[in-house]
Amino acid sequence: MNKKPSFFERLSGSASSGDAFDEELPTTTLPIREKPRARGNENASRPAPLDDDMPGNEGQLPVDVHQTPGDIIIRAFVAGVRPDELSISISRDMVEIEGSRMEREQVAGTDYFTRELFWGSFSRTIMLPQEVDVESSSASAKDGLLTIILPKLDKAKQTKLRVKAG
Repeated sequence: MNKKPSFFERLSGSASSGDAFDEELPTTTLPIREKPRARGNENASRPAPLDDDMPGNEGQLPVDVHQTPGDIIIRAFVAGVRPDELSISISRDMVEIEGSRMEREQVAGTDYFTRELFWGSFSRTIMLPQEVDVESSSASAKDGLLTIILPKLDKAKQTKLRVKAG
């Protein structure tokens, strides 16, 4: 009997061991759902309105998080957002950044050729890999880049307490 090699055999180049994993499972293709485009003038080359631009949708702020020996540093692009439009909440193990980016001028949707910028409110909650010192944390924004510096708590650090009589 000429048996077809299993997926594992083809992948590893080994002979069959008779495991249950030798049987191939049927594959299923899921249909791709496309978003319906706005109908109007069929000759116009204008894009359909983006779902993200609809009221009530909140964007998620992309961030970079890295560490140095003593700090956890979070960076995010917040171009077009004034510092007073940002809200940053810090706890020992979590940071939440919220803000809003508003269009300065109103443009009719039919006048756009391309619309890729995000306008509206955004937020991001970041779970920290280590506890931080909330009181010593700082945030600054320069050239549209928000930088949050969170000093790590040193759990190995010990303090001796004297007991007072009294």
